[in-house]
Amino acid sequence: MKLDFDTVIGNILRIGVIISGVLLAIGAAEIFIHGGAQGYSLSQIASVHSIVNTSTASVYKIPPLILKGDGLALIYLGLIVLIATPVIRVLASVINFGLERDKLYTIITAIVLFNLLFAIFLLPLLVK
Repeated sequence: MKLDFDTVIGNILRIGVIISGVLLAIGAAEIFIHGGAQGYSLSQIASVHSIVNTSTASVYKIPPLILKGDGLALIYLGLIVLIATPVIRVLASVINFGLERDKLYTIITAIVLFNLLFAIFLLPLLVK
């Protein structure tokens, strides 16, 4: 049975958003239950002028903090999943167009994928 590509794309987007939402909700609940995370109080995290943001987090520190049940790490992971969802969608499109032997759309979609990855991984290093 061959799956319709639109169904695959819809499932990728739906599953990514659901997983992200669940991680964000669990992370927020953990923060409220424990009154904070990673040494920050709930008021420090929730403040408009909070020093807690993604620049204070390292991707490498997230997995061990998740294993400790840290709510802020779960929120960071939820954001990573949310950002990765459209990237995975574009990657699936590159694969699909390649399998269909559609050279023009494969190239265009590969350029879009390159631009996304450049903006996510390299541009932040250049802007500092």
